[in-house]
Amino acid sequence: MLDEYDFSGGVRGKYATRYKEGTNIVRLDDDVAAMFPNSEKVNEALRTLGQLIQHHTDIGLTEQPPIT
Repeated sequence: MLDEYDFSGGVRGKYATRYKEGTNIVRLDDDVAAMFPNSEKVNEALRTLGQLIQHHTDIGLTEQPPIT
């Protein structure tokens, strides 16, 4: 890193609107990130989980059974 940077040619607020609209970046905890080699595998796992949740909702398994 340099000791100083020249921002005299910069444009203030150039990306402010885009930033304000939000982002889709999600920070995974280290232990969770260690389970997946890349973002493709994270997406695959989340899609599978989403399908399982939807399937259980569709067949009426949304309530937890009582713990005995």
